[in-house]
Amino acid sequence: LKPVWHVCSSPLQLWCKAAPLMAVRAAFESSSEVGVFARLTNSYCLTAMGGSENFHSVFEAELSQHIPVIHASVGNTRIVGRVTVGNKNGLLVPSITTDQELQHLRNLLPENVKVQKVEERLSALGNCIVCNDYVALVHTDLDRETEEVIADVLKVDVFRATIAQNVLVGSCYVLIPSRSLWWLEQ
Repeated sequence: LKPVWHVCSSPLQLWCKAAPLMAVRAAFESSSEVGVFARLTNSYCLTAMGGSENFHSVFEAELSQHIPVIHASVGNTRIVGRVTVGNKNGLLVPSITTDQELQHLRNLLPENVKVQKVEERLSALGNCIVCNDYVALVHTDLDRETEEVIADVLKVDVFRATIAQNVLVGSCYVLIPSRSLWWLEQ
């Protein structure tokens, strides 16, 4: 059984299909909002460059036998979880991504993962889009062209939605293949 992992925005919750009760705690410097600094799919994991090596090593220790764990920055920022969105088919990055960062990602991600830069005014893609390998829920104000890129690169059905009247669906909801997990800030 190949492990299926997911990370939530709250204190690091690594959920594994092979061991669904497993959880690992981590913090990025003094922040427990690790989903801001990491992007995790069933095919790869991105962790922020420039932070504590301990943060990256937590992911590496748990995941590197199964998927690549990649140190990365996007737009010279460390908030890779907030500005990217992806699944086993692809990774979408905002227009602030430098050519060097884009090439770094393409070199280290699995060959079957398509990396695409998105020209979108709502550049925090991880806040505006939530997806799994089958479906994506997107911010209601996302450009139609972006919606088409999401469908094409991630190979998902795309639906405009709000969750609990929140348009930032990626910041309050997590989708995994067999079920969905809520995380709403109180």
